[in-house]
Amino acid sequence: MSASLPALAASPLAEERRALLARLVEGLDSGSLWWLSGYAAGLAQGHAAPQPGSGQQGLAVVPGGAAQAGQRLTIVYGSQTGNARRAAERLAHDAEAAGLAVRLLRADAYPQRELASERLLYVVISTQGEGDPPDDAIGLVEFIGGKRAPKLPELKYAVLGLGDTSYADFCGIAQRLDERLAQLGASRLFPAGLADLDIDAVAAPWRERALGHARELLKSASAPLATVTPLRPAAAAPAYSHDKPFDAELLLNQRISGRDFKGPRYGAYGDADKDVRHIELSLEGSGLHYEPGDALGVRHRNPAALVDAVLDVLELDGDTLVAEKNDALPLREWLAARRELTRLSRPFLATHAAQARAEDLNILLSPAQNGELAHLLNTHQLVDVLRRWPAGWTAQELVAALRPPTPRLYSIASSRKRVGEEAHLTVDVLGYEAFGHAHGGAASGFLSALGEGDTAPVYIEANERFRVPADASRDILMVGPGTGVAPFRGFVQERAETGATGRNWLFFGAQHFNHDFLYQTEWQHALRTGELHRLDLAFSRDASGSPRTDPHNGKVYVQQRLREHGRDVYDWLQDSAHFYVCGAIAMGKDVHAALLDIVATHGGLDADGAAEYLTRLQSEGRYSRDVY
Repeated sequence: MSASLPALAASPLAEERRALLARLVEGLDSGSLWWLSGYAAGLAQGHAAPQPGSGQQGLAVVPGGAAQAGQRLTIVYGSQTGNARRAAERLAHDAEAAGLAVRLLRADAYPQRELASERLLYVVISTQGEGDPPDDAIGLVEFIGGKRAPKLPELKYAVLGLGDTSYADFCGIAQRLDERLAQLGASRLFPAGLADLDIDAVAAPWRERALGHARELLKSASAPLATVTPLRPAAAAPAYSHDKPFDAELLLNQRISGRDFKGPRYGAYGDADKDVRHIELSLEGSGLHYEPGDALGVRHRNPAALVDAVLDVLELDGDTLVAEKNDALPLREWLAARRELTRLSRPFLATHAAQARAEDLNILLSPAQNGELAHLLNTHQLVDVLRRWPAGWTAQELVAALRPPTPRLYSIASSRKRVGEEAHLTVDVLGYEAFGHAHGGAASGFLSALGEGDTAPVYIEANERFRVPADASRDILMVGPGTGVAPFRGFVQERAETGATGRNWLFFGAQHFNHDFLYQTEWQHALRTGELHRLDLAFSRDASGSPRTDPHNGKVYVQQRLREHGRDVYDWLQDSAHFYVCGAIAMGKDVHAALLDIVATHGGLDADGAAEYLTRLQSEGRYSRDVY
C-alpha cells in the first residue's frame, strides 16, 4: 500500500493532480489508506481498463481493487475502540502478503449495494455494551438485518467477533450477523470466532483458518495479480503504540469538581458525589500525534489496596513466584499489573463456581439468567465474588484463571495546536461503598494518584469518525454531559486555533452547578471571546420543581435542553451543521430519541422519515457519537 512519492511521476496524472494526491495521502493512517484504495478501485470499475500502448503505463493498481468480486477477498470491520480495526488490518496484511487480492473497508464505507455480488467476505466486528453494534457499523448491521438485504446464495463468509465476557451479551452482534448471513443463504466457511479481551487467543487461530480458506477459494479464481505502484513512502512503525506504550510524565493533576469536595481516595470514601480531575501529560519525545476526537489509551496498575484485599480474602502470599506463559513474577505483581481485578468475566465465574461448589452462581451462568448475570457483572468486582462465594485458590490457578487487564481509553481534552506536546484528560475518579467495603475504579484511581515526576504508560487510539468538520465554515453542535465534555474542549481549542468561521454550540449537563460545572471559567471565557457561540446547561439535581424538568422524575438532562431548543437545533442541521455526542451509552440513546422527536416535529416527518434523516446524517459524517 505504500511506496515512494517519486513513483507518482510515472503516473498518468497531471502535475497539479499529482500534487493534490500527495497532499491527500500525507499523514493518513492505514485504515484511511485502505478505505481510500477501495473507494478509488470502486470508481475504476466503471471504466475500461487501460490498454497497452494507451499512454497510461505505470497506473497505480491496488490489490483487490479492480479484481472481480469472485477473485478477491473483502474484509469489513466495525470497531468502537480500535481493536477490531487492528485485527482486520492484520488479516488484510497477511492476505496481501499471501498474494491474494484483498480490500479492507470500515463498515460505514462499505457500499451496501455490492453485498449481493460479493463471493468471499470476512467480517471483523466488536460488540459495544449490552449487545449494541459499534457506531461505524450501525448502518450495515441494520441493512443486513432488514428487509432490503439481498439473498446471498453465492457468498462464502466468516465472522470474527470481539467482545468482553464481563457483559452478558458476549459478542452478541457478531453472533447475530453470523446467523443472519446464513439465513440469507450465504455459506459459513467455519464457526464464528468469539474473542474475549485476550483477543489473540481466538483471533490468531481464526485468522489462520480464514487465510487457508481464502487461499483455496481464490487460487483458481484469481487472475495474475497486478503490479502495485506505490503511492508514498512506507511509514515507519511508530515507536510507541497499543502494544508498546510511552511513559508520559505527569504535568498537572488538578481537581476540577467543587472546591469543598471531601471525596474519596481508594479505601477512604467521603460523602461527596464527584471527584473529577484535569490531568495533563507530556508527550515530549514520544513522536505521538493526535487530533481532537482521538483517545489516550492508559495501561494502569491496580490500586495496592485492591491487590491486598484479594490476597487477604484468599489468604495468599503476594511474594509467591508464579510462572505463566514465559513470565515469572511475584503474585502481587501479577495482580497489580498483569491481571484484571475490577471487571469480571463469565469464564472466571464458571471456574469459581466449580471451585466454590456454588450452585446458585452456576444457575446465574445459564442462558435463561442473562439479566441476573448482567446485574452481577455490573455490581461486583473480583473481590466481591471471592467474599460472597468462598473458595480455595492457589496462586498459580488464580493467575491462570484471570484475564489480562484491558487498557482504559480516555477522550483527549485538548488540541495540540494549543497545548503542544501534551495530552489533557478529564477523569472521573470512581469511588463508592458496596457490600460493606470501599470500592474504586482501577484506572481512574491510578491516574488520580499520580504525583509530580510520576509517569503513565499511554498510547494514541485514533477515532477517525469523531473529527471537527474539514469545512471550517460548518457549524457544530456538541452534547457532552459530565466528562463527556472532554473532546469538545479539544474541538473548541482546535477551531479557535485554525480560525474556523463556523459556530460552536455546546450542551453540557451534570448534577450540580456549584460542584460539577467542569471547565466553567474556560467556557465563560470562550463565550466572551467568541470561541464558543452558544452554551446550554442542564444540572439535574438543582432543577427539581422547574417547569422545564423531565415530568417523569423531576430532573433536567441535556436531552430536555435539546428539545427546548428543537427549532434551532433542526435549523442548524438543515444548514449543514455537524452534531456530536460523547458520554455514557444510556445518555447517547436518550439524546438520539430526542433528536428523532426534534426532526419529526420540526421537519414534519413520521417516525420512519425521522430515522432515515438521522441515518443520512450519520452516513454523511454529520452525526457522530463517542459513547461508552
